[in-house]
Amino acid sequence: MIDVARLAGVSHQTVSRVLNHQPNVKPATRERVLEAVRQLNYRPNAMARGLAGRRSRVLGVVSFDTILYGPAATLLGIEQAARAAGYGVSVATLERIDHDGVVSALGALADQSVAGVVVIAPQAAAAAALRTMPKSTAAVAVEADANGEIPAISVDQVSGARMAVEHLLSLGHRKVWHVSGPRDWLEAQGRIEGWRSTLGDAGLAAPRPIAGDWSARSGYAAGLELASRDDVTAVFAGNDQMALGMMRAFHEHGIRVPADVSVVGFDDIPEAEFLSPPLTTIRQDFDEVGRRCIAALLRVIDNGQPERLTHSAVDPLVTPTLVVRQSTAPLRGAAGPGGMTPGPALRATG
Repeated sequence: MIDVARLAGVSHQTVSRVLNHQPNVKPATRERVLEAVRQLNYRPNAMARGLAGRRSRVLGVVSFDTILYGPAATLLGIEQAARAAGYGVSVATLERIDHDGVVSALGALADQSVAGVVVIAPQAAAAAALRTMPKSTAAVAVEADANGEIPAISVDQVSGARMAVEHLLSLGHRKVWHVSGPRDWLEAQGRIEGWRSTLGDAGLAAPRPIAGDWSARSGYAAGLELASRDDVTAVFAGNDQMALGMMRAFHEHGIRVPADVSVVGFDDIPEAEFLSPPLTTIRQDFDEVGRRCIAALLRVIDNGQPERLTHSAVDPLVTPTLVVRQSTAPLRGAAGPGGMTPGPALRATG
């Protein structure tokens, strides 16, 4: 800051006022300071600013080591929202999500005197660990139990699954299979609930879900199982990677997507529109999850009370959207969208 002040020909107090967006600085002086900032590539140190203001400007995030698109995109959205709010981010990454790991990560972040903590808690074990957090901790969870003791921001998984199934039903399909994520993942549980309840509301029975593990390999295995049946015309996959593996298995067995089987995924990974055929899927707005998460956490911090907030002015559920591409089509023999006279599933030969 002193270097910036020297180059701009002002005091370091003036530099501070400019960087903190205070109004009592002449426009010409402000522009001179900002030009010095650009020339020196000056970036304010969040920790130092927090110490000067007697409040930490660093937020902690508990995440886990994964290459899965959803959790990785969630972390990125949180980091971007925190920076936009003027906070640095310290990430504690876990190899496994369990109670001891979460508690240890929270302790490590507390030692850094972070202002508050975001916990990405998509599994039941992580959500349970949140119940043991000290009441003085300012915290918000992502993809955790919305009825828990701390504010939780989540994508509305039930609504997303409902959109997927309703789309397939509107095309005349009367039996929608589901390849689910791991049962200990809260997101997988929500998607199963939405799939099953939507079929029930339509007066249709839900077939046995096929469990996957989010990977394309597990989707491929599910596709092999479904390819052996003659009653499969529509499948809702728990994520896009499993949909990708499933479509590969269908292709190897001469089953055409969408002519024979319609497929819907979940996530809208960047590659989804470039699959063959391009994948119909449910898009999650991870940037919005990050913004709401940081907004909720800052409300907890600003509240200045040791007890957790059980209700937040920030809407805890982010609504997903259906993205229709070319992996879904009307059922052959159906009486138009939503028709009740489906014909048999057709299989390509050769």
